[in-house]
Amino acid sequence: MSDYRRYFVPGGSYFFTVVTYDRRPILTNDLGRLHLHNAFIKIKRKIPFHQLACCLLPEHLHAIWIMPPNDANYATRWKQIKEEFTRGWLAAGGREAHVTPSQLKRGERGVWQPRFWEHTLEDEDDLEAHFDYIHWNPRKHHLVSRIQNWPWSTFHKHVRLGHYDIDWGGTEPTNFSSIESFGEPGEW
Repeated sequence: MSDYRRYFVPGGSYFFTVVTYDRRPILTNDLGRLHLHNAFIKIKRKIPFHQLACCLLPEHLHAIWIMPPNDANYATRWKQIKEEFTRGWLAAGGREAHVTPSQLKRGERGVWQPRFWEHTLEDEDDLEAHFDYIHWNPRKHHLVSRIQNWPWSTFHKHVRLGHYDIDWGGTEPTNFSSIESFGEPGEW
C-alpha cells in the first residue's frame, strides 16, 4: 500500500471531494439526500465543524469545511459521515455495488470509494477559487444551464447572504483555472 499523507492544520479550511463507489449516482435522489443530510447533522453534533460550502452531484460531492481551533481531524468526520450514511442507506433499502471478498474483509462496502480528496486552502484567493469551483460544478458537468437551477448546493444560501448575484455563473469563472487538474473524480 502506498504511503498516503495528508496535511493537517488545526483550525484550517479544507476543500474536499468525496465520491460514491463505482461512481454510482445515488447522492441526489430522495433517499441519498435524506441519509446524507442525516449523517451530516449527526456527526456535526458529535464532532463539530463549519461547512462553508457544499454541492451534491449524482456521484460525488464537493465541500469546504472550516475546522474548530486546535482540531484538524477531518478524516474521522468523513469516515463517520460515510458510515452513518451507509447504515441509513442500506437500512432504508438502498443498494450497494458488488465488492470483492478482500474488500469485505477490509470492511469496505459498495457505497463509497475509500478515501477522499483533500486540499488545504492556503489563503483568501485559494478559498474564493474553490468556493466558486464548488458552485460552478453543476454547470461543469452539464447538469444545468444556469447555476441557480441546481437545487443541491449552498449557492442559494450564498445568494441570500449577498456573496453571489442570482445570475452568477453565466460564464465560467476564471479564478479556478489552476484547480481544474485536481479534485474531480477520475482525476486522482
